[in-house]
Amino acid sequence: MDAETPHILVVDDDMRLRELLRRYLADNGFLVSTAKDAAEARRLLGGLAFDLLVVDVMMPGEDGFSLTGSLRADSSVPILLLTARGETYDRIEGFERGADDYLVKPFEPRELVLRISTILRRVAQPAPPAPGAAPVRFGDCRFDAERGELTRGGEKVRLTSQEESLLRALARNAGGTLSREDLIRESRLDANERAVDVQVTRLRRKIEPDPRSPRYLLTVRGEGYVLRPD
Repeated sequence: MDAETPHILVVDDDMRLRELLRRYLADNGFLVSTAKDAAEARRLLGGLAFDLLVVDVMMPGEDGFSLTGSLRADSSVPILLLTARGETYDRIEGFERGADDYLVKPFEPRELVLRISTILRRVAQPAPPAPGAAPVRFGDCRFDAERGELTRGGEKVRLTSQEESLLRALARNAGGTLSREDLIRESRLDANERAVDVQVTRLRRKIEPDPRSPRYLLTVRGEGYVLRPD
């Protein structure tokens, strides 16, 4: 496989499922490494670069939620969570921790491949900014839509693929209100409306002086959200 082949890390304590996923993903054109738990995943992440992580939520020791949340402190690598728990609360927690997608077991392997491909395509081909669009400034933050780069006080702020995609949509329509349906469509989020709220909450933590009293990313009651630049 060449350098352009996406490298996937599968993290799951179930040896049988881990091997099945390794073989299936490899047969579908991916380079695949596996880890039996969060500790082994961290060791691999320390020495290798991955394009996407597939992480089981229910693992002994450090679970998938915890691993995802801790990785988000210094990494924007896309993460797809696998879980046997399909309740809305669990899906929302996954998004709150920084996951890019969430797939409930049992699932069709082909669906996993399609979701992985969608995430990788979104990361590789972000929605283009308007021609000649200038960076958007709000407070001490600056967002360059062309680069997909957010800085705060001159320091680069890491964004997940969903956060970046959502901020692009808001920046393209700065000053205008977008409904949750608009944001799902324009940002190509693989999410429901409640998950949009979660991503907005995460963005506020990164751009607002006080996320509990936002000044720039505002809620328009009954309508949606608006980004108000300086």
